Amino acid sequence: MRSGLPTRLCTLFALSSLVNAFYIPGFSIKSYVENEPIPVQVNKVYSDRSQLQYAYYDLPFVCPPTGKKHAGYASGRSISLNLGEVLRGDRIMTSDYDVAMGQDQECQYLCSHRADRQGIKRAKELIEEGYVAEWIVDNLPGATSFVTVDRKHKYYAAGFKIGYKESSPVTGKQNYYINNHVTLVLRYRQAPGRAGRNGGKVIVGFEVYPKSIEAAHRDSTGCPQDLRSDVDGMEMYIAPNTTRLASKYPSSSYLPEEDDTDDGSTLTIPYSYSVYFREDESIEWSKRWSLYFNNQEDSNVIHWAAIVNSLLICSLLTVIVVMVINRTYKQVHGREASGDDGKLLPKRRQPGNGTKSPRLREKAPAGLLEQKNEVQNEDDWSSDEEFVEDVTGWKQLHGDIFRPPPYAGYLAPLIGSGMQLVFMATGVLILSCFGILNPSFRGGFVSVGVALFVFAGIISGYFSSRLYKTFGGKNWRNNTLMTALLFPGLLFITIFILNLFVWAQASSTAIPFGTLVGLIAMMLLIQLPLVYIGSWYGFHQSHAYEHPTKTSPIRRQIPEQAWYSQSIYASLIAGFIPFAVVFIELLFVFRSLWQDKSGYYYVFGFLSIISLVGILTVVEVTIVATYIMLCQENYNWWWQSVFIGGGSSFWIFLYCIVFYYTKLKIHGFISGLLFFSYSFLACSVYGLLTGTDELKLTEQ
Repeated sequence: MRSGLPTRLCTLFALSSLVNAFYIPGFSIKSYVENEPIPVQVNKVYSDRSQLQYAYYDLPFVCPPTGKKHAGYASGRSISLNLGEVLRGDRIMTSDYDVAMGQDQECQYLCSHRADRQGIKRAKELIEEGYVAEWIVDNLPGATSFVTVDRKHKYYAAGFKIGYKESSPVTGKQNYYINNHVTLVLRYRQAPGRAGRNGGKVIVGFEVYPKSIEAAHRDSTGCPQDLRSDVDGMEMYIAPNTTRLASKYPSSSYLPEEDDTDDGSTLTIPYSYSVYFREDESIEWSKRWSLYFNNQEDSNVIHWAAIVNSLLICSLLTVIVVMVINRTYKQVHGREASGDDGKLLPKRRQPGNGTKSPRLREKAPAGLLEQKNEVQNEDDWSSDEEFVEDVTGWKQLHGDIFRPPPYAGYLAPLIGSGMQLVFMATGVLILSCFGILNPSFRGGFVSVGVALFVFAGIISGYFSSRLYKTFGGKNWRNNTLMTALLFPGLLFITIFILNLFVWAQASSTAIPFGTLVGLIAMMLLIQLPLVYIGSWYGFHQSHAYEHPTKTSPIRRQIPEQAWYSQSIYASLIAGFIPFAVVFIELLFVFRSLWQDKSGYYYVFGFLSIISLVGILTVVEVTIVATYIMLCQENYNWWWQSVFIGGGSSFWIFLYCIVFYYTKLKIHGFISGLLFFSYSFLACSVYGLLTGTDELKLTEQ
């Protein structure tokens, strides 16, 4: 009992943390009474032009936290993050901004920060790349407000720009300005239920309006004297040290205008903010995230067009598959109905010919049809019989059709990992469709996805070991280790190597070392035992997959194949059809992931329909392609069906490359490396998922 107490406490703590992490709109409501402090949290800065993110308080030109308490928390205190938030680069911390419900503040001085030349250079780089800052109030990201062209709808884009640049009308030189004043507008309404009757209010909108204001013309508190008029901005510029530059370039008549060498010179940047509360009864609390999606409503027509396109392609393939199955059924069962049990049909020859007809000698038992024809003597034959039907194609392969493939020791673990991915993807889509996973559950998609993948280890072990047993394998423990470590290990090693490049950039995108250790512990201490349990049950308690025919001890020679049935060409040709089903919806996914990081992908109903139709299309394509391959007397269909099922991943990766060069404006080697590497990993995961699913269905 004593030894089990710590385990029970850890389990209870994990479950309570998981419950607290879930945030369902319309359920987890936080209300505030008048004058109650509201914490303002700062997170990170990010850009559509770069894959590198940075923690807000790591920037060398912003006010550092003072450690004073605000809304019950000391500034600079890190907020507990779930796994998904850490992996997506979030670094949420409390700030020094004082905000209380219902209390407007026209101006409040924050600090005056001294930035050196390196800090100014860093600010210019981030402004040049279009970085925006993400702050959070009541789990809502601070947003920039926009209206549609017809001015009928309002929508939000998460984040606000940290600065801007403009050309000098005199010199044409680019000048950079920092947004050192922000106006925070919090929209609220009466809280529902008992909390509202007791004076509670809920926040339904958080808008941030940044502004750059020069350091001069300020009152005694440090606030600008005029906030509403157009004033000069706070330029990020320190005059070069001409004396030092002249001594550095004594023989040059031209001195550079930019001086990045730290000589002790600084620029004082004053920061201030304003706070306004506005009541807005038009927004329900449960629909407050809708403003972040309004700019995507017009795309619903395109989503429906994508569904119609996918259904048309899938319907055409369904007709082809039905024709193939119907033809096969008639050929096989028509022979059984005649009472011949698959034997060759003889017929009477026309008298008067005088020639004798040859007969096939079957050397192997169980009706093998693949041996060479030999002619027997006249005494063994009736001169008036001959075989009319020459049995060719897939009907000759019943002795080889279920022959274990080469490298079966790698195929079984990959199939197990693929089933693990199928379970994970299905679970995430279902939870997303029910609204449990949504943008308000920050990091929820990744956290829940990793959890489902780990706990699906028992499914992975079961399918892997059972297939391994079908292939005649004996060392099931070795197969268990391969299943638990092959695919997750390769994935982890790749991410770790990429992480080294991101660490060198001091980016919050880098996964912390402690998180990496936690991922390894999760893989070895949770997933590996679950895979072991599933493998033991699949190998010892379950039967191997039963095949309708016995495998011949003699391997049949495969004739020369047509070019379109070879692995590479067949995978590319067959993979293009499922890609045509999903490519329209992929455009919206890519936009949310890479192009417009201020927006959120939320149409999971459309995504689920497209995914379902896409999987069905892959199944049908694999059936047709495998049938064509068998008709050419090629029984090596195990690996081929995996490649064909995952063939669309090649086209998706090619689509990523086209999207990168035509739609994105990503700069820098590291950002490009991250884009192509993570795109390749995502396509590999997708290919394994679809290839595994199709192999299981094809085998059935």
